[in-house]
Amino acid sequence: MPSTIHRQRVYDCPIFSVEECKWTAKDGSSVARSVIRHPGAVLIVPELDQDHFVMIRNFRVAVGEALWEFPAGTLEPGEPPIDTAARELTEETGYVAGTIEPLGRFYTSPGFADELMHVFVARNLIPGAQHLEPHEEIEVSTHGRSDVETMVQDGRLVDGKSIAALLLWQQAASADGD
Repeated sequence: MPSTIHRQRVYDCPIFSVEECKWTAKDGSSVARSVIRHPGAVLIVPELDQDHFVMIRNFRVAVGEALWEFPAGTLEPGEPPIDTAARELTEETGYVAGTIEPLGRFYTSPGFADELMHVFVARNLIPGAQHLEPHEEIEVSTHGRSDVETMVQDGRLVDGKSIAALLLWQQAASADGD
């Protein structure tokens, strides 16, 4: 690891910033990389029961299409991840969780971003109304566990954070004896 990294912020927007990072590698060469600085995010696996999930189909401008996903959202300044999870679950799906428990966390793309994704499972769900932001186009749907696993295999579920969260959920369910 380099002893000194020079960092210069080159871009700011409401969700993230970009830094230009420069350092000297072990071989003496100069290295420069642009890095996205992100406040962190949450992803919620809404479990209706051990065999059914609530999922969303969310339009993603970066890829120009609506993707199947588990609900997720960005941390607000000073907001604990579990509070973000409860808020985002209700905003995107309308459901309110009776319980929310952590499943794990991971960096989404550490090659160029520092976004840390906190993953939770939400249970004892009570249906309600979505509270979408004006720009959001989110469809809510329920899916069986085997259907979600098939969606990963056949390419209908291509959202990496949702696939990683499904793996964390499967590991927790296996440890619980399900």
